[in-house]
Parts: sequence; structure tokens; C-alpha cells
Amino acid sequence: MRVLPCSPLPVLLLLLQAWETQLQFAGPRCRTGPLDLVFVIDSSRSVRPFEFETMRQFLMGLLRGLDLGPNATRVGVIQYSSQVQSVFRLGAFSRREDMERAIRALVPLAQGTMTGLAIQYAMNVAFSVAEGARPPEARVPRVAVIVTDGRPQDRVAEVAAQARARGIEIYAVGVQRADVGSLRAMASPPLDEHVFLVESFDLIQEFGLQFQGRLCGKDLCAEGGHGCQHQCVSSPGTFHCACNAGYQLAADNKSCLAIDHCSFGNHSCQHECVNTLGGPRCHCREGHDLLPDGKSCQARDLCNGVDHGCEFQCVSEGHTYRCLCPEGRQLQADGKSCNRCREGHVDLVLLVDGSKSVRPQNFELVKRFVNQIVDFLDVSPEGTRVGLVQFSSRVRTEFPLGRYGTAEEVKQAVLAIEYMERGTMTGLALRHMVEHSFSEAQGARPRVLNVPRVGLVFTDGRSQDDISVWAARAKEEGIVMYAVGVGKAVEEELREIASEPAELHVSYSPDFNTMTHLLENLKGSICPEEGIGAGTELRSPCECESLLEFQGRTLGALESLTQSHILWGWGRPLKGRGPGGPPTPNGFLNHSLAQLMARLEELENQLATHK
Repeated sequence: MRVLPCSPLPVLLLLLQAWETQLQFAGPRCRTGPLDLVFVIDSSRSVRPFEFETMRQFLMGLLRGLDLGPNATRVGVIQYSSQVQSVFRLGAFSRREDMERAIRALVPLAQGTMTGLAIQYAMNVAFSVAEGARPPEARVPRVAVIVTDGRPQDRVAEVAAQARARGIEIYAVGVQRADVGSLRAMASPPLDEHVFLVESFDLIQEFGLQFQGRLCGKDLCAEGGHGCQHQCVSSPGTFHCACNAGYQLAADNKSCLAIDHCSFGNHSCQHECVNTLGGPRCHCREGHDLLPDGKSCQARDLCNGVDHGCEFQCVSEGHTYRCLCPEGRQLQADGKSCNRCREGHVDLVLLVDGSKSVRPQNFELVKRFVNQIVDFLDVSPEGTRVGLVQFSSRVRTEFPLGRYGTAEEVKQAVLAIEYMERGTMTGLALRHMVEHSFSEAQGARPRVLNVPRVGLVFTDGRSQDDISVWAARAKEEGIVMYAVGVGKAVEEELREIASEPAELHVSYSPDFNTMTHLLENLKGSICPEEGIGAGTELRSPCECESLLEFQGRTLGALESLTQSHILWGWGRPLKGRGPGGPPTPNGFLNHSLAQLMARLEELENQLATHK
């Protein structure tokens, strides 16, 4: 047996007084009707003096919470080691003071640990009518509380089963070194309510609260002293601790620890996982916004979140943004406005995706979007000419550049377009535009007039054919290319189609219903560069200056042809007419050219006279 270090007597008494004070359980004494209660106390030599004092004070603390009396709760106490000794029987005392006096006078037996023998004594003697127990027909509950600190030296399972069979409810309380298996063999079911392993003084007090609650039916949570950090959940005769949402119970069954949901590794957050009371939450780094899926992050578009004031286009750059102007216009000193684009003339061909993925209702939105572009164009034969090509698995010219002379006519033609459906052959559409749409036969103005040629491709998905060759060819032909993507459009393809820089020539909208915001980007983008198409009025071919210019170009061309011997008879008497027959082909050509020259000289003279 280990020896308890000696302590000065005054200190020991102070400690015992403090423990006794704590064990005076709060609240009124319980009044639940009659009860026969026997305490079976282990006083073997393995129980050190200081530990025995702890059990003594604990026992007296329990008495203070009971309603004692001949017709209420009767209490008896026995102690055991190698033998069993009755401290006082059930019918001996009815006053608490008398019971406490007898408990204070207890002297430990300090021998072996015959727990089975003690249970046998309690069953046959302590709970007998002769010792003060009420007869079985009175149906008074019989309860035994066994307090031990070690392993029994005899068998307990069989005798404990006999005691339980006789209606004795057994609580097994182990102190420090007690054998848990033996405790479970002795106790009544359910074991989690009848077996207690006391490792500290606080747990002794906890058992007292629970035992008193079972006997008295008290709300142990309301009584206090439960030690639960968050919540105390009361049940008949007992309680357990619970934690708030987002926390879990610690090993001591009282404290609560925050649940680290992020450590589970299944949060799927793109940037950062943050623990909250409701579970894991994803958080994005600065400059990014959380997408609707609650996991993915997207770089914040400051242009959509602030009143940027850019006249033409706003471009987000990390934590800031900058304004851009369309090609041919310069950003002003305020960093927002653009110098005004001079009035000019443009040949504009729209390539509109009519594939199956667009769907009919969205195709109507596309047509409305095209008409909004037409609204800010100066559509006229001398101003801007508009043509439209629809493509899917094939290409169809809806109307060429030279067909309509007013914006209203163009808009009516757009509304009348029928949806094609099927595939997405963007490369085929680009080829058609380059080879046909900008030809003079389709209404494009001659290159000599330097009228800018602009192509605008509108698509919602990936092309099913190669676009690289004809996208490059379009730009080689001097066509300024714009690419507008919606939904599942592929950014790489949009950039390949568009002219440089891509920031000014590529636009994107995630949805057909929100693509109208692209109008501000496109508005003003179609701005002619320097040349006859920009800032130079196109004269009517019937005006004098136009005729003189045409005459000069024609004479120069004829002279070049003559020098190349193509017009061999130029300036000579006509030949090639057979006797009495029609002129030969060469003679007819020379004759016609001579008439043309004469007419040009006549017009020139008339102009000179008019002036």
C-alpha cells in the first residue's frame, strides 16, 4: 500500500471542510416517497486515509440532499474489507445529524477487498425487515450504492445478479484504481446510468448530482454544477452535455471544440476554406468574387461594380481599371473621354451564328441586338452600307451590302431573317465574307475609295471547322474584324477572329439576355481610319468634279493600253472594215473608243463653258 505523504493537520481539516461545503448539493431535499438506501463502503487497506476521508465527506454530502425519515428515505451504511461491518442499519436513525455522527466515527477496517461478501451481506441482512427494511409487499424501492477503489478479491458477478433478481437496484462507484469490469458486473442496467468511475473530486460531486436527480426526479441542469460548456440536456435522473452548432464534444464530455470542417478535405473551395458555425464556407482572395456555386472564384470586374465613367470601354486590371477608346480615337486628359470620331463611311458585314445551340428564342434576341447596332450607324448609299450573312452548317447571304439604303430598311430585313439551326461552320462563313461579301458585285465600294471594310462575327460556341486560315486572310485583306461571343463562345477563337488589340475588338456576354451591355463597347468602335472614307465626302458620280476625275483616269488607262499595243489602232484611221461589210472586231472596238473619247471631250468643253 502506498503511503500518503504527511500533511499538517490544520491544512487537512481545511481541505475536508471545503469538500464538505461543495458536497452540500443545492436545492430542497427530495420528496419522492419512501426509499430504502444502503451504502456499501470499501475500507480495505488499499484505500488510503485521505481517500477514505473523501468518501466519508462524499457520503455525508449525499445525506444532506435526501428527505430522511421513517416514512420517507431510510438509510443504512455498511463497510467492508476482508469482513463486513454494519455502521448503522436501515431502521437505526431517522435524523441526519445522528447518521453523520456515526459516519464520522467510522474507522477503516484496512484489510482485503471482499466486495462479493459485502453484496451478499447487503442482500441477506442489510435489506432484511429485521434490519429496518420495509417488507416486499410494501413495494418500497431498494437501492445499494457500492463505493470501491480496487479489484475485488472474490467473485461479484453471481451474487450481484442474485441481488438484482431480488429487486435491489445497484449503483457501482469506482474511485481511481477501481476495476471497470468489476463495476459493470455489479451494477444494474442500463450500465451507463449505474456505473461511475471517479477520477477526481469534481466527478464525485457529479455522481452525487446525478444520483440525487435519479432519486428525486430533479432537473439536474437547472440545479447547476453540471460543468457543461455550452448546453446541458436533462433526462430523468441524469443529464448530458451537448454543443452548439459547429462544435463537437471533447473527450471530457463537457467541453466543446470547434469543428474544423475545412480539415476534412472535401470542401472543394477554389481559394480558401473558412470554418463557420454553420459549416465550411468558401472565401475568395482579394480582387475576386465568389460564384453562385459557392466554391469557385472569379476575378472581380471593377467595371461592373463602380461608376467608372468611361465613354467607350472600361477594362479591369487587378484592383483598378482603365478606360479605352476605339481604334482611331485618342483618350483625353481626363482618362475617360475619347476625342470625337470624324464622320466617315463604312462597309459593314455582319456574320450571325444561326446554329442549333443558339435556339429560336435567343436568335430573336440576336436580331434585336443587330438592330440596336444599326440604330447608331449612318446607313445610306453614300454613308454606311450594311450586309448580313447567317451561318450554321452552311452559309446564306441574307442581304448584301448594296441592297438597302436606309436604317429602317436594314432593320426590317433583319427581323425577316429565318433561323437556320444545325452546325457551326465559322471558318466557312469567314471564307464567304472574304471571297463574296466585300466584292463590288455585292455592293462594296471600290478599294480606290478607301472606304473602311468592317466584319463583325457574332457566335455562341466553338466552331466545327478551322477558322485560322480565313481569319488571317480577312485581316490581310484589310478588313477590320470584331468578334462578339455569348454563352459558350471560346475566347481563343474570338481572339483569333478579331483584329488587334483584342481588348478593343473582342466582346463577351455570359447570357443572351444581358448582351445589350456590349452595345456601349461596339458603339463608336466602327470608326473609320484616315483616308477617303473618313472625313471626306463621297461625291455623286454625276457631279462635274466626278466627271473630270473619271475622264482623267480613263485617258490615262487608254494611253497605257495603247502603249501595250492592246489598242493598236488608237489615233489612226479606222481599219478592219471589209468592202461593203461590217467592221471587224478590232475595228469595232477602236470605233467605240473613238466615240467615247469624242463624248468625253464634248463634256469637258461644256463644263469649261459653264464655268
